[in-house]
Amino acid sequence: MLNRRSLDPEQRTLYGANLQPPAGYVFDAAVATTFSLDFETALAVPVSLALFAAENRDDILSHPLALLEGAERIAGRLVVFTDAGHIQASVRPHSRLCSLLERIVVEVAAPQGGAFHPKMWALRFTPLRPEDPARLRLLILSRNLTRDRSWDIAATLDGVISKQPKAINRPVADFLRQLPDLATVGAPDGTKALIDELAEDIRRAEWSLPEPFEGVSFAVNGLGGKPWRPEPCVRLGVVSPFCDDQTLSLLAVLPSAEKPIFIGRSDELARVSVATLDRFARVAVLDEMAATEDGEEADATALQGLHAKAFVTERGWDTAITVGSGNATRPALLTGGNVEIFATLTGKRSRVGSVEEILGEKGFGRLTRPFVRDEMNSADAAQCAAEARLDLARREICQSGLTLRCERAEPNADGAPAWRVWLAPSKPLSLLGLGVLRVWPITRGESHARDVLEPVRRGQPVDLGAMPLVDLTRFLACHLTDETENVSILFSTGLMIEGLPAERHAAILRWVIDSKDAFFRYLRLLLSELGDPFAAALAAQDGSGQGAWRAANDDAPILEELVRAFCRGGDQLRAIERLIARLETDDGAGTDPIPTEFRALWNTFRIALATQDAAHAE
Repeated sequence: MLNRRSLDPEQRTLYGANLQPPAGYVFDAAVATTFSLDFETALAVPVSLALFAAENRDDILSHPLALLEGAERIAGRLVVFTDAGHIQASVRPHSRLCSLLERIVVEVAAPQGGAFHPKMWALRFTPLRPEDPARLRLLILSRNLTRDRSWDIAATLDGVISKQPKAINRPVADFLRQLPDLATVGAPDGTKALIDELAEDIRRAEWSLPEPFEGVSFAVNGLGGKPWRPEPCVRLGVVSPFCDDQTLSLLAVLPSAEKPIFIGRSDELARVSVATLDRFARVAVLDEMAATEDGEEADATALQGLHAKAFVTERGWDTAITVGSGNATRPALLTGGNVEIFATLTGKRSRVGSVEEILGEKGFGRLTRPFVRDEMNSADAAQCAAEARLDLARREICQSGLTLRCERAEPNADGAPAWRVWLAPSKPLSLLGLGVLRVWPITRGESHARDVLEPVRRGQPVDLGAMPLVDLTRFLACHLTDETENVSILFSTGLMIEGLPAERHAAILRWVIDSKDAFFRYLRLLLSELGDPFAAALAAQDGSGQGAWRAANDDAPILEELVRAFCRGGDQLRAIERLIARLETDDGAGTDPIPTEFRALWNTFRIALATQDAAHAE
């Protein structure tokens, strides 16, 4: 995070901490953008926003009731835009709760043909005290919404909503307003209204700048107009994991006083000519010892290494630090093919530091070592060509109008109802260079995969099999294999789905709340007050650990909490009424998780709520 010790590797913060409301505030609404995401990380976000924070993602994922309630609380108030075809997939079945993300995640495509690459959060928080003003937070990051553990950078700005628009905020507000138009499949109902409202708030935001910075500006590339890039300066330092020869040649001539500094990745630098790299005073890469914490084993399932992007310039008495999503590449800085977002914070060099102080041995540079060309071979040309073919096929699949169709199937052997799913192309797809295309619903796993390459090339529908209602989802996992090279990619994408039964959401609810104990613990989540993360975290526990709700089947504490909720206005009780109505929309399968004794108790509160609503209506 950018602050007085900018880019100091000792000053680190958790991703989730940046999403936490200020003291005395609760989450109200947010829009996020990311190049890629994984389902589990995205599923944990609503819990972090609406219920409680945790040290890491796995702590949240271990509480399915919290995942369900987090998604319920932020429904219609959070939307995440991601590059189409870059949702990570797995060969194993994903949690059925991931289908709740259908109301949150929207896939988009860059209008100029590049990648949709910005990483940003715009958040609004409402006060617990009515007399306090609403607050905003803007995050400009280099990190995606994944479990990536690479070195990244974020600029965090907090502010309030002023009466007048601020010119500096226009690029971000305009960027937000264009997002729904980039969707490849369409956005959930209410998305445009939510974004327009947040964009107007951001337009009028008055930011509190972190010390020692005195000014901020924003830029967005890839949506028209001249792309942002560093301007001529006295000194320049660049941190960028990805790079190319043409862009580095342009950056090398910008500083007037001395050659620039560049910190990148070995595999990328190996493709840059020696003559170009010789135009830099120092070319370095992240030291392997900096990839993990001291004594911490590397996580083989998570990306590590350098992922941060920063441009540090000195002009006159000032130092400016630009952070964001853009790498030192042609699509990001030169052609404007990629959609990118940047924030530039400026302050006096005597306080912010010089390029050497920020990126040298006393700053981020102490995590680096000199780049050695011979240690890394350039990627095989045939493999690169195969990867390019697969990427073109990925784009075609995500933007071709493929749809899913659900229809009632014969019951399973045990009599349980089932639904059949068809993959239907709107037209034949070319998918040049593909040898195999296998797809499966993410809730089912690779064992249920179907090879659909030839049917979709002919424009014919494909039977993806019959499945329980709770497994229906619009998210497909896609495994693509090249025709000639042993190269493949695995990703997920969300398609339009026709015939999805209205009771699917209730089926997921009943799948999670499958016992009387789960029902009572979920009640306590519903009854937890806004701004009380401790109570919410406690209610989410499974009853087996120290400090859990051991009296989960005790009506007396529930009765007291119900009475308090009624005295506060009854909103939490109305949420309970909606829960009970959904749990009662069963088709006869499974057991009833609602205890008979609670139904009798609830009837009393149902009558009281009706009386209260009638009184308010008069």
